[in-house]
Amino acid sequence: MFRSTSLRLATLYTAAFAISVLVLGVVTLLATRRALSEQFDARIRSESAALVQEYQVEGLNGVIEAVHERDRTPGALDYGVQGATGEALAGRLAGARAPLGWSVQREGVGGRREPVRLLAVEFPDGRRLLVGDDQERIEALDGVVLRGFGWALAGVVVLGVAGGYALSGDVHRRLAAISGTAEAIIDGDLARRVPVRGSDDDLDRLALTINRMLDRIGALMDSLKQVSSDIAHDMRTPLTRLRQKLERGLAEPAERGVAMESALADLDAILDTFAALLRIAQIESGARRAAFRPTDLSEVARTVVDAFAPSAEDGRQSLKLSAATPSRIDGDPELLTQMVANLVENALRHGGPSARIEVGVEAVAGGATLWVRDDGPGVPETERERLFDRFYRLEASRSTPGSGLGLALVAAVAKLHGAEVRLSDAQPGLEARVLFSA
Repeated sequence: MFRSTSLRLATLYTAAFAISVLVLGVVTLLATRRALSEQFDARIRSESAALVQEYQVEGLNGVIEAVHERDRTPGALDYGVQGATGEALAGRLAGARAPLGWSVQREGVGGRREPVRLLAVEFPDGRRLLVGDDQERIEALDGVVLRGFGWALAGVVVLGVAGGYALSGDVHRRLAAISGTAEAIIDGDLARRVPVRGSDDDLDRLALTINRMLDRIGALMDSLKQVSSDIAHDMRTPLTRLRQKLERGLAEPAERGVAMESALADLDAILDTFAALLRIAQIESGARRAAFRPTDLSEVARTVVDAFAPSAEDGRQSLKLSAATPSRIDGDPELLTQMVANLVENALRHGGPSARIEVGVEAVAGGATLWVRDDGPGVPETERERLFDRFYRLEASRSTPGSGLGLALVAAVAKLHGAEVRLSDAQPGLEARVLFSA
């Protein structure tokens, strides 16, 4: 914990605050000292002017009497009256040897050794008046200010150290929880998650982000396991069938050509399956975002409908574009075409004879919607979400052509474009609706 970043930051902030307190203390001390000095000088100047006026009215005796009276007053200033030759006439400062104007006598004034701030003025007859005040009160106030800021500095340091230690301990415990979660995941506990306090602070948001990342990694790992299992399961049947055909061709030379042609067809189907898997992986990685550009979704739908219309007629099915509102979205035209083609092909394949398939696009607030609807037998509600899983097929026997990857690719393309795919009952039939947001 003593090597933690939070404690180092707390120490740094404490040092910065301590320096600030010191600077503030020095500035306050200087400003206070200056203000008091100006106040004392103003008092000395006022007293000096009053005694000069007393001299003009009452003469020397009046000034001496006023000085004696002030000397008996507690808290009064220090005074001194000197003759024309410098002899002491009255007052505690009468023996001071001070030049005219302002000066500081640091010793030998009235038997004291405290520094005294003096103002010496000369009467018209050559006699002099000295008025002063000791600076002991200023120095006492300096001590009060210094002690106050000393206690403030000590408080800042104590609170900074205590707060830094407490903060470091709290952050250390929370970071230790994150590290512990990471170590547990490294050891194989993929269900472990970082604890969240609910305070919505930085560490809570970090924990939520890490947990979302772990959820995503967990989903990818589950998907990888599922794909591996599905490949092992779904590829076994076509590979077994391929081996049987090759063995038949070797055992019966007369049928070798037919067996080889059939084997090549099976190999093509297997290669198509792996190509679809690679394509889905590429889409899910987000590598195709670089090909995004403004695309009219209605034009994509029209192109797909025109391409599949002849096949629908050959199968005695109806395929039409029932609505095509111009709807521009930002996407990959090739992938969007593949997505719509897979939805249409799925409807044609499972809609049944004489099925009617409708394709529509409409602009909505904040995006666009694409739908493909058929009036076939539909899909049970409990099975709809599983249709987007790789290799999942409603037909358990898997006797009809197909790999079960068509709708998985649709889901991958929709997710890449930030869209949502929904399957619902068309009464009768099935409706696939893709919702694009802006």
